[in-house]
Amino acid sequence: MLLSVVVPCFNEGSNVHSFYEYTTNILAREDFQYELVFVNDGSSDDTLSCLKELSDRYEEVSYISFSRNFGKEAAMLAGLQYAEGDAVVLMDGDLQHPPELIPQMVHYYRKGYHQVIAKRNRKGDAVIKSSLSKLYYKMMNKFVDVSLVNGVGDFRLLSRKALNALLSLNEYNRFSKGLFSWIGFKEYTINYENVVREEGESKWTFSKLLNYGIDGVISFNNKPLRASIYMGMGVTVLGFVYVLTMLVKILFAGIDVPGYFTLISAILIIGGLQLTFLGIIGEYIGRIYYESKKRPHYIIEEETMTAKHENHQKWHTHA
Repeated sequence: MLLSVVVPCFNEGSNVHSFYEYTTNILAREDFQYELVFVNDGSSDDTLSCLKELSDRYEEVSYISFSRNFGKEAAMLAGLQYAEGDAVVLMDGDLQHPPELIPQMVHYYRKGYHQVIAKRNRKGDAVIKSSLSKLYYKMMNKFVDVSLVNGVGDFRLLSRKALNALLSLNEYNRFSKGLFSWIGFKEYTINYENVVREEGESKWTFSKLLNYGIDGVISFNNKPLRASIYMGMGVTVLGFVYVLTMLVKILFAGIDVPGYFTLISAILIIGGLQLTFLGIIGEYIGRIYYESKKRPHYIIEEETMTAKHENHQKWHTHA
């Protein structure tokens, strides 16, 4: 079999060589062929030059380089589209996804599983981060129509059948965690210890994580719109109750002129709800707008995949 290892990279110049050495030392002991497909997502450091060096020296290494930064979702999609393996492993290039798990993944793939998923624990994470992650997944599973598991990310093996199903989903706004769950197929989960990043800094800031969470909610259902209807109806009912209460009070106690606090409170609450609902509706309309333009997910500046495959070069093999 041929195994493709797809590695999205953004400013990972300090990790590329160590990732290659570490991963190939493990794969070299296995009884299958492999290729490493790196995707340079518009890095501003020396990631591209490192990938060029590896690609020139080793036949099993290919790379795709974007014209600019298109985001990790686009980088993952490009790598998966170009990968030619019977099975594909998707992983990060910072060594936080242990390459030692790849042989185990292949083992369960050969047993008939179409998705072999790596699930990390939260050991070593800050208490606040761990708590927020638990809260995030708890809330997400109440809103989205697919099941998301805490600790499960992009690190997984996909069979060619599962990969083809995933690639048939061609929406522009992609949320891969949900897509992996949506396609289904027989799954097996491998648990592993959380690994601290060795070089560089995490690309995930709080704002990016927040936006990623919003993408997950919006991408897989219309529940926020439905919630807007329910909340609007609830506010309307409370408004009628308030009017009736004030009417009864006026009939029995006369007109109370001040009412400043009540008026300001009503304006702030209802105004806030209206802005929130407009934002939710606008988010859905914006996604329709992007989908209707049918722009490509990414633009490639250069790549070595096509040339290597057309020349029918043999991939590095160790029995």
